[in-house]
Amino acid sequence: MSVIFRQFAYRNVIRNYRVYAAFFMSSVSSVMVFFIYSMLMFHPKVEDEFLREIAFQGMFIAEVILVLFMMFFLFYSMRAFLQARSKEFGLLMHLGMEKRQLNKLVLLETVIIGVTSIILGIVFGYAFAKFFFMIVREILLIDSLPLYFSWEPFALTIGTFTSLFVIISFLSVMFIRDRDVIDLLKGYWRNEQTASYSKWRAILGLVFLIISYVLASFTTQERLMILLAILPPLASLGTYLFFTDSLQWLMSFVRSHKKMYWHKYRLITVSEVSIIMRENARMFFISSMISTLAFLAMGTLISMSTFTHQFHRLNPLGLVYSSKIDNPYEEAHINSLTKELEAKGLSYHLNKFTVKRQTSSNTQQQVKIIQQTDINRLALVFGYPVVNLDQGEAIFLAYSEKSLEELRNKKVRTVLQENSIPLFINSVYPRVLFSPTELGTNVIVVNDNDFNLIDEAMVGANAAQSTNHLYVFHVPQWTATKTIGLELDAMVTDAYLNNHQEELPFYFENSGLDYSFIRSTFALLLFIGLLAASVFFLASGSFIYFKLYTGLERDKQQFNALRRMGITERELRKIVNRQLIPQFFLPWGLAMLHSTFAFMSLQAFWIGIAELSILREILIVLGAITCVQFLYFYLIRWRYLSHIR
Repeated sequence: MSVIFRQFAYRNVIRNYRVYAAFFMSSVSSVMVFFIYSMLMFHPKVEDEFLREIAFQGMFIAEVILVLFMMFFLFYSMRAFLQARSKEFGLLMHLGMEKRQLNKLVLLETVIIGVTSIILGIVFGYAFAKFFFMIVREILLIDSLPLYFSWEPFALTIGTFTSLFVIISFLSVMFIRDRDVIDLLKGYWRNEQTASYSKWRAILGLVFLIISYVLASFTTQERLMILLAILPPLASLGTYLFFTDSLQWLMSFVRSHKKMYWHKYRLITVSEVSIIMRENARMFFISSMISTLAFLAMGTLISMSTFTHQFHRLNPLGLVYSSKIDNPYEEAHINSLTKELEAKGLSYHLNKFTVKRQTSSNTQQQVKIIQQTDINRLALVFGYPVVNLDQGEAIFLAYSEKSLEELRNKKVRTVLQENSIPLFINSVYPRVLFSPTELGTNVIVVNDNDFNLIDEAMVGANAAQSTNHLYVFHVPQWTATKTIGLELDAMVTDAYLNNHQEELPFYFENSGLDYSFIRSTFALLLFIGLLAASVFFLASGSFIYFKLYTGLERDKQQFNALRRMGITERELRKIVNRQLIPQFFLPWGLAMLHSTFAFMSLQAFWIGIAELSILREILIVLGAITCVQFLYFYLIRWRYLSHIR
C-alpha cells in the first residue's frame, strides 16, 4: 500500500508539472545560487584576511536573506498550489481518503519536489561553479581559484533546504485540515461581489506615495540619513494601500462612467481586472516590493562599480606621505617607499612639498599654502599647465570637479594675518591634483617670494603644527602599488581605528591599495547581489504565474462561454492582453517608479561623496529589466493562451 501511495504522489507531481513548473525553476535556481555562495564562502584559496572576511560576511548575509525569502516564497507558493487543487482534494476525500492520508500525500509530493530541486540545484551549481570562480578570481585579483570538493558546501545546502521544505510541508497541510469536503469540491472560485474599500485609505495611499516621491526628488546629502529612515516605511505603506484600496477606488470611478465602462471589451476586462486586483492585492504588493528590492540591489551595486572605474580620476596620485616637520621617521619612511617601488620595478616621480598654514582675514579660517614652484614640478609630470604668479597674487587649488566649478569665477582679497601678507586670489588651477583626504579642502598657491615671507606660526600653534612636508609619488602603474607601504598603511589604519591619529607624526595614503580593496569589495558585492536579485526577480514573476494557474479552470469556462457567444481568436487575444497586462506591469511599473525615485536619492549620495553621475548606469539597469519583463510577459501569455484554448 505504501508503494502504491508513493507512486500516486509521484504521478500527481508529474501530472501537475505545468502548475509546478515556475515553482520548481525558482527552487532549483535558489538552491544553485545558495550552493555557489557556499562554495565561495568555504573556498580555501581566498587567503587574504580582509577579502576572506568580506567574502564570508557577504555570502553569509546573502544566504540568510535568500533562505528567509525562500521560506516566504515556498509557503505562499504551496498555498496557491493547494488552492488550485482543492477540487482534486475534495474528490479524494469524497472517495474515502482520510485527512491524515491527504496530509501525508501533500507532504510526500512536497518532499519529492524539494529533493529533486536540491539535487538539480547542487548539480547545476557544481557544474557552473568553475565559471563563477573565474569571475570571482578576476574580481579579487587572485592568481588562481580552482574548483575544489569539500563536504561543507554540500552539507550546508542539503541541510538548509531539506529543513526548509519539510517545515513548509507541515505548515501547508494545516490549510487543508479545517476545510470540509463540500468546500473542497467547489474548487477555487473568485468572489465576484463588489469590492469593499475605504475612500480615505485610498486617498491616503496615493498621498503617501506622492509624498515619498517628492521627498526623494529633493534629497540632499544633509537630509539623506533622515530620509532613509522615513521613506521606506512610508512608501511601503503607500504601496499596500494603493493595491488594497486606491485601485478599487479608481476602478469604481471607471465603472460609474458608463461611456467609459459599457464597451464590449472594456466591460469584461475592467470587471475581471477589478476582481483579480481585489483578491490578489497582497500578492501584488509583495511582488511590487520584491521587484523594487531587486532593482535597487542591481542599481546600487552597479553604481558602486562605476565609482571604482572613476577612482583614479578622483585620486590621481599614486602614493602620498604627509609628515610633520618634527617627524623622526620621515627620511626612513621615504627611503623605504622608494626601495619598495624600485624592488617591484615600478617607475615613479617623487615631489616634495612644503605646506604652511595661516589664518585668512576673509574667512577667519585656516588656509593651507603651497608655493608655485612645487606645484609646477608636479604639473610638468602630469603634462598640465604651469602657474606664473606675481607677488601678492594667488590661486585656489581645487580638490574635486565640483569645487573646481565653484571656484572658477570666484575672486577674493585677503590677508594672511600672522604675517600680514595681502593676497588677491583671482582664479583656480584648472586641474584637480589632490583628493580632499590628501591635502584638505582650503588650499591656495602663492608666489615663491610671498611663500618665503611666511615665517610666523599660525595663531594658537607652534612651528611644527603650522608646517608640514608632503611627499607625492606619481606612479604611472598605480594599480601595481597595492603591496607598497603596507606597514605604514597598517599604522595609519590602526591609529584612526583607535582615534589616535593626532598622535601619529605622519599620514600615508596608497591609492593602489585603496583601489584594490574598494574594487574587490564592490565587485564581490555586485556579484553576490546580482545572483540574489535574479532569484528575487524570477520569484516575483512566479507569483503572478501561480495566480494565473490557480484560477485557470474558471478562466477556461469563462472563455468557452465567450466563444459560444461568437468571440473570435483575435478578440480573445485582445481580452487576454487587457487582463494580463495589469497583473504583470502594474506591480512592475510601480516597482520601477519606486526605484527611479530611490535612485534620485542614491544620486545625491554619490554627488556628495564623489561627484559621480550614475544616470547612464541606472538607465542601463532599468532598460535591461524592462526587456526581461517583456520577454517574461510574452512567454507566460503564450502558455496561458495555449491552456485556455
